[in-house]
Amino acid sequence: MKKEDVRLKYAPKQSLLARMWKYRQFYLLLIPALVYVLVFNYGPMYGIQIAFKNYKGALGILDSPWVGFNHFKDFFSGYYFWTLLKNTLILSVYNLAVGFPIPIIVALILNEVGPKLKKTAQTILYAPHFISTVVLCGMIVSMFSKESGVVNTILEALGMERVYFMGEPGTFRHLYVWSGVWQQMGWNAIIYIAALSSVDPSLHEAASIDGATRMQRIIHINIPTIMPTIIITLIMAVGNIASVGYEKAYLLQTSLNVEVSEIISTYVYKRGIVDASYSFSTAVGLFNNLINITMLCIANAISRKVSETSLF
Repeated sequence: MKKEDVRLKYAPKQSLLARMWKYRQFYLLLIPALVYVLVFNYGPMYGIQIAFKNYKGALGILDSPWVGFNHFKDFFSGYYFWTLLKNTLILSVYNLAVGFPIPIIVALILNEVGPKLKKTAQTILYAPHFISTVVLCGMIVSMFSKESGVVNTILEALGMERVYFMGEPGTFRHLYVWSGVWQQMGWNAIIYIAALSSVDPSLHEAASIDGATRMQRIIHINIPTIMPTIIITLIMAVGNIASVGYEKAYLLQTSLNVEVSEIISTYVYKRGIVDASYSFSTAVGLFNNLINITMLCIANAISRKVSETSLF
């Protein structure tokens, strides 16, 4: 063993305060991010307790009467519970099954095209991400309108009857998922394009010399390189499996498709904001988050066992 290694091995360990003072410049840079997380992520958790109380605005959080798990019992025993859970999970799993692999495919394709075409394609694919949800839903309603929508105009020109797509329960999930794929696939591909930039060009050169085709190089070089990134993003996506945003579902919801479009987040919005049932809606939202945490831990444990790649 070298003298330097022996010296480091038996050197007295510095205390935490001493190490913090030694690297104080880095800790100072960390303070703004730490304050942001404490204020906007952990601060609001103080209000979770109203899920176990009958919250009254005049009394405040602390003085509102405690009711325990009554709100949870009301939600679980309601006739709408299984419908909300089923609609949420079906929409989320459908979105995950379609929306997760497509950005990976887009990234792999963009990585193979020329620089000029790549920049043009990236600009076109990224642009929909910056369209607001309200505008996107307005576009969907306009395009699929029975009276003046471009889709029905094409169907009529082909000799078919006009269809009221927004009132068809069977089309709601397809419109929701595929419009989201169109809007987000370019933006979600960015992280995979960045991961592909770390691929050693010499690997492709050696594979080409050995006679490997482009598809073989993609399968045996590019995909294994970005596999850790794919696994991490998949774990995070599974951890949000019950978090389907209410905005888009609420804006595309009609009285005719409500049987499939009513999900947990839209129900929380209606009960919490519209009906002012703050305690009940908080309890439902807390239940939703517990599902996400459970799924995240399960996905992370499976990934750590199978691939040795995990979040924690």
